[in-house]
Amino acid sequence: MAVVGVGLIGGSFAAALRQAGQVGRVLGVGRSASSLARAVELGLIDEAVSAEDAAARANLILLSTPVGGLKNVLARMLPHLGATTVLTDAGSTKAEVVDAAREALGGSVGQFVPGHPIAGAERTGPDAADPSLYRDRTVILTPLAENSAASADLVRRAWQACGASVIDMDAGAHDRLLASVSHLPHLLSAVYMEQVATAADARTRLDLAGSGFRDFTRIAAGSPEMWRDIFLSNRDAMLAELADVRAVLDRAERAIQNGDDAVLLALLETAAQARRNWRKE
Repeated sequence: MAVVGVGLIGGSFAAALRQAGQVGRVLGVGRSASSLARAVELGLIDEAVSAEDAAARANLILLSTPVGGLKNVLARMLPHLGATTVLTDAGSTKAEVVDAAREALGGSVGQFVPGHPIAGAERTGPDAADPSLYRDRTVILTPLAENSAASADLVRRAWQACGASVIDMDAGAHDRLLASVSHLPHLLSAVYMEQVATAADARTRLDLAGSGFRDFTRIAAGSPEMWRDIFLSNRDAMLAELADVRAVLDRAERAIQNGDDAVLLALLETAAQARRNWRKE
């Protein structure tokens, strides 16, 4: 197996499959020699190689890089890609990823099975890898018409070996849903954190901040490069969700401005009840 990007996502995938006894030699591809050396030291990978070498040698390749760089990596791999090698990704958007894969791989696009594990943390790098990261989590696959049943099944079984449940979904539906429940929360957290951090009295605010601030801003510590690419890749869905959130913010602002306790209470009660009824923690 090969992992392109041996950080939280790719490193955890390798660690989980190794722990499950489902993988032999693991190759690592990345931009940072020091990170790859650390991944070898931690036992996440056995060897650091080039993207071209990984394409020639691996049976299964996970691309866990920022979505903006996916097309370039696939294009580099194509001339060296084994005829039976299966590629998949862990990108948080799928429509643009599919377009990039089609452009880069051409007639070999059937070897690429798009995927997205719904799991993560604010930590980055090889030291963040956790073999239990995907346990009891959901992985979404958005298979292509060109994918063989065997290719899709290999990717599905790999994620299941990590402890995840796997579902299939249309790429467009995936992007619309994830814009709401994954991408927008990160943007709101980051925007709020930026507003606090750049205030004239930021130091005092941060000194006084408690658990509510900690919980709301935790995800703002994620990879800026990765989230920039996600927001731009899923631009249309993000803009639609932002418009909807802005409408609710406007309603809340008007209620506060007008002293409308009934409207404000109704909004807060709806939110509180929905959060209490949510099944996950």
